[in-house]
Amino acid sequence: MERLQRIETWLSGLWPGTSFTLAPASADASFRRYFRASRAGGDSLIVMDAPPSHEDVGPWLKVQQLFHEAGVHVPDVLATNLDQGFLLLSDLGNTTYLAALTPERVAAIPGDYLDAIDALIKIQAASRPGCLPDYDRALLQRELDLFPDWYIGRHLNLTLDDSQRQALSKVFEQILAVNLAEPRVFVHRDYHSRNLMLMEGAANPGIIDFQDAVHGPISYDLVSLLKDAYVDWDEEVALDWLVRYWERAKKAGLPVRPDFAEFHRDYEWMGVQRHLKVLGIFARLCHRDGKDGYLKDMPLVAKYLRRAVERYDELNPLRKLLDQLEGKVTVLGQTMDKKTLGVRSGD
Repeated sequence: MERLQRIETWLSGLWPGTSFTLAPASADASFRRYFRASRAGGDSLIVMDAPPSHEDVGPWLKVQQLFHEAGVHVPDVLATNLDQGFLLLSDLGNTTYLAALTPERVAAIPGDYLDAIDALIKIQAASRPGCLPDYDRALLQRELDLFPDWYIGRHLNLTLDDSQRQALSKVFEQILAVNLAEPRVFVHRDYHSRNLMLMEGAANPGIIDFQDAVHGPISYDLVSLLKDAYVDWDEEVALDWLVRYWERAKKAGLPVRPDFAEFHRDYEWMGVQRHLKVLGIFARLCHRDGKDGYLKDMPLVAKYLRRAVERYDELNPLRKLLDQLEGKVTVLGQTMDKKTLGVRSGD
């Protein structure tokens, strides 16, 4: 309530004599919150509330500038109060790509995703080293460690024995070697259906939640988009979009692998890293932060993981570990079956 009163005071100073209303717009997995400010007779705007004790708006502002210069549609910054952690932004609406996946829009969805691919290529084409943090070995390793620490240890309440830990460590090294050998570009890091906005009468997509962007593997954002934790695309559909990205990226001069099979392998192994990370993050959001809404999305992520590890013999140690975890998952108090865990390939 105190933060809301501070926002109202700040906006009253920006808009003297103007009446306005504030309503929750959205929240994310961090401490940031968003409010929609509607002025009498004017367009609505968005207030980002990022408490300085928990959130630094500096990275968001830096990435906003980089992505804006790349020519993609991100919120405009209209006013700032850095001391209090407030930003006033243009409103990209409330229709995410996820919300727009309706039967009435089936014919338009492929065009939406090609728009998202084109926007991603613009971001990648604007890449240069030294602007964003490196998606380096240490960061990729910390993300992988979320899987044994939070998903296995906390969520499944299991303890790995020495041989299991050694096997997992070895396969992590193999995954990292493939990830780190990829060409490097700007990486949004959460380029998926909840962070892409469907715009009416403007360039699609509107892009949000980019403050964690880094300079890293070129296939990463394709994994976020096409192996989305919230949308279960048919594999043939996702593969078609991946091919279209690869063709367009080559024409744009991006450093994608010249052989699609090699690019696809990079994409699959990058996916394994992300799936392991996301399972750990979803577990942490539940057990540390009290946000259990993400648990329902775990089975899809686990399915992606299972599909990938079954395609590559080098990942057999990870497949065997998943087999050993079979039947151990508890989500919202219910023991889930093998298919829900994602340890069988017949789905």
